Amino acid sequence: MPLPRPAPGTGRWWFVGIIGCTIGVGLAVWLGLANSLGAITATDTGYKVLDDRSVRVEFDVHRPAGEAVTCRIQALDATFGVVGVTDVDVPASDEGSVHKVVVVRTASRAVTGVVDSCTAH
Repeated sequence: MPLPRPAPGTGRWWFVGIIGCTIGVGLAVWLGLANSLGAITATDTGYKVLDDRSVRVEFDVHRPAGEAVTCRIQALDATFGVVGVTDVDVPASDEGSVHKVVVVRTASRAVTGVVDSCTAH
Protein backbone atom coordinates (compact mmCIF):
# COMPACT_ATOMS: atom_id res chain seq x y z
CA MET A 1 0.00 0.00 0.00
CA PRO A 2 1.65 3.28 -1.07
CA LEU A 3 1.99 6.17 1.36
CA PRO A 4 -0.25 9.17 0.73
CA ARG A 5 1.34 12.16 -0.94
CA PRO A 6 1.24 15.63 0.65
CA ALA A 7 -1.33 18.00 -0.72
CA PRO A 8 -0.12 20.10 -3.66
CA GLY A 9 1.45 23.41 -2.59
CA THR A 10 2.52 22.28 0.93
CA GLY A 11 6.11 21.40 0.00
CA ARG A 12 7.22 24.99 0.51
CA TRP A 13 5.93 24.98 4.11
CA TRP A 14 7.77 21.73 4.86
CA PHE A 15 10.97 23.34 3.59
CA VAL A 16 10.39 26.51 5.69
CA GLY A 17 9.66 24.38 8.79
CA ILE A 18 12.81 22.29 8.38
CA ILE A 19 14.99 25.39 7.89
CA GLY A 20 13.35 27.08 10.90
CA CYS A 21 13.95 24.05 13.14
CA THR A 22 17.58 23.81 11.99
CA ILE A 23 18.18 27.49 12.78
CA GLY A 24 16.50 27.08 16.20
CA VAL A 25 18.66 24.09 17.16
CA GLY A 26 21.81 25.87 15.97
CA LEU A 27 20.92 28.95 18.01
CA ALA A 28 20.27 26.87 21.14
CA VAL A 29 23.64 25.11 20.82
CA TRP A 30 25.46 28.40 20.23
CA LEU A 31 23.86 30.08 23.26
CA GLY A 32 24.62 27.06 25.47
CA LEU A 33 28.29 27.04 24.49
CA ALA A 34 28.62 30.83 24.77
CA ASN A 35 27.27 30.78 28.32
CA SER A 36 29.48 27.91 29.49
CA LEU A 37 32.84 29.02 28.04
CA GLY A 38 34.81 30.96 30.61
CA ALA A 39 32.47 29.97 33.42
CA ILE A 40 33.78 29.35 36.92
CA THR A 41 32.93 25.90 38.24
CA ALA A 42 33.93 23.86 41.26
CA THR A 43 33.86 20.10 41.68
CA ASP A 44 33.84 18.41 45.08
CA THR A 45 36.46 15.66 45.07
CA GLY A 46 36.26 14.48 48.67
CA TYR A 47 35.69 15.21 52.32
CA LYS A 48 36.62 13.72 55.67
CA VAL A 49 35.03 14.46 59.02
CA LEU A 50 38.05 14.99 61.26
CA ASP A 51 36.21 15.36 64.59
CA ASP A 52 33.11 16.97 66.12
CA ARG A 53 34.41 20.45 65.29
CA SER A 54 35.99 20.17 61.82
CA VAL A 55 35.72 18.64 58.36
CA ARG A 56 38.32 18.60 55.56
CA VAL A 57 36.99 19.37 52.06
CA GLU A 58 38.87 18.77 48.81
CA PHE A 59 37.75 20.37 45.56
CA ASP A 60 38.86 21.43 42.10
CA VAL A 61 38.23 24.94 40.76
CA HIS A 62 37.99 25.45 36.98
CA ARG A 63 38.24 29.07 35.86
CA PRO A 64 39.76 31.13 33.07
CA ALA A 65 43.54 31.35 33.47
CA GLY A 66 44.65 34.49 35.27
CA GLU A 67 41.39 35.01 37.16
CA ALA A 68 41.24 35.18 40.97
CA VAL A 69 38.31 33.37 42.57
CA THR A 70 36.71 33.15 46.03
CA CYS A 71 34.92 29.91 46.93
CA ARG A 72 32.48 29.47 49.81
CA ILE A 73 32.80 26.05 51.48
CA GLN A 74 30.05 24.73 53.77
CA ALA A 75 29.97 21.95 56.34
CA LEU A 76 26.53 20.31 56.65
CA ASP A 77 24.96 18.20 59.39
CA ALA A 78 22.69 15.16 58.98
CA THR A 79 19.64 17.37 58.29
CA PHE A 80 21.57 19.41 55.68
CA GLY A 81 21.82 22.34 58.06
CA VAL A 82 24.90 24.53 57.72
CA VAL A 83 27.18 24.04 60.75
CA GLY A 84 30.29 25.72 59.35
CA VAL A 85 31.30 28.09 56.56
CA THR A 86 34.61 29.39 55.29
CA ASP A 87 35.67 31.42 52.25
CA VAL A 88 38.77 30.33 50.34
CA ASP A 89 40.67 32.68 48.04
CA VAL A 90 42.15 31.06 44.95
CA PRO A 91 44.72 33.53 43.58
CA ALA A 92 45.10 34.20 39.87
CA SER A 93 47.52 31.91 38.05
CA ASP A 94 48.30 30.64 34.57
CA GLU A 95 46.58 27.35 35.38
CA GLY A 96 42.88 27.04 34.58
CA SER A 97 42.25 24.25 37.10
CA VAL A 98 43.42 24.24 40.72
CA HIS A 99 43.05 21.58 43.43
CA LYS A 100 42.41 22.91 46.94
CA VAL A 101 42.13 21.34 50.40
CA VAL A 102 40.57 23.30 53.27
CA VAL A 103 39.52 22.52 56.84
CA VAL A 104 36.16 23.98 57.87
CA ARG A 105 35.60 24.62 61.58
CA THR A 106 32.08 23.61 62.69
CA ALA A 107 29.67 24.46 65.51
CA SER A 108 28.59 20.80 65.80
CA ARG A 109 29.41 17.50 64.11
CA ALA A 110 29.23 17.70 60.33
CA VAL A 111 28.51 14.74 58.08
CA THR A 112 29.75 16.29 54.84
CA GLY A 113 31.51 19.29 53.33
CA VAL A 114 30.64 20.88 49.98
CA VAL A 115 31.52 23.81 47.75
CA ASP A 116 28.54 26.19 47.89
CA SER A 117 29.70 28.67 45.24
CA CYS A 118 32.71 30.20 43.51
CA THR A 119 32.81 33.76 42.20
CA ALA A 120 35.41 35.92 40.52
CA HIS A 121 36.75 38.98 42.27
